[in-house]
Amino acid sequence: LGNSLVKCGQTQQRLGQAEKDFVSTSANNFLTPLKNFLEGDMKTIQKERKLLETKRLDLDAAKSRVRKARSQAAQQQDAEDMLVKPGLIESCFPPVPPLRKSPEREELDHRISVEQAETDLRNAQSEFDRQSEITKLLLEGISSTHAHHLRCLNDFIEAQTTYYAQCQQYMQDLQRQLGSYSTSPNNPQGGLPTDIRPPAYESFPQPSAPPAGNGAPSGARKAKALYDYDAAGSKELSLLADEVITVYSVPGMDPDWMMGERGSQRGMVPVTYLEFVD
Repeated sequence: LGNSLVKCGQTQQRLGQAEKDFVSTSANNFLTPLKNFLEGDMKTIQKERKLLETKRLDLDAAKSRVRKARSQAAQQQDAEDMLVKPGLIESCFPPVPPLRKSPEREELDHRISVEQAETDLRNAQSEFDRQSEITKLLLEGISSTHAHHLRCLNDFIEAQTTYYAQCQQYMQDLQRQLGSYSTSPNNPQGGLPTDIRPPAYESFPQPSAPPAGNGAPSGARKAKALYDYDAAGSKELSLLADEVITVYSVPGMDPDWMMGERGSQRGMVPVTYLEFVD
């Protein structure tokens, strides 16, 4: 029971470390870039879009003023045309001086009003076109930003997949180790084993593998152990954290495992405990 509790505690430590690595990777590769975009570029885009909407309203108002000024000028012209036509009343009674501005003065005022309205319209149109171009350039830049965040999202999914795979591997290793304790011939009742487990560098029976006399097989690589690992059976190789061993794949072997060699010792090691160094 004591060794079993120790193994459970070590596995919980590895699960906690894997979770910390996952949280750190997710924050650096996905959450932080997304937060910076939302608080930076996105706010700028929203600000420029609101300004564009304001310029559009100014342009609509300027167009309305032009239409109104032109309409008033046309009405004034029609009124003047009616005044110059001789009629029955004018032929019977002498004309009464009008109590308003002279037609020439009113025509000049209306012409000035139309010209001012048209000038305001040109300025409003220029401001709208300028703001429209700025907003368009900002929106076009979102395409590359979206591609960047899609890559960040893929990195997040990959980190999450790795995290869950590591957790599964750690729990499977723990389950296999606890099972070896309960089925040990020296401990049929599943209690505390009578023999202390051998240290990592003690010799283990050699599993079936390519003969070592011919040197490392093709495809062999160097790998560093990330954590301590105690072999659960005679076909596995125990590891010490940070030691470097030679590993290679064997046809038909589970892809989560590789064959490892340390001097004359050879055995299977879990891939999740390794970091390739070449």
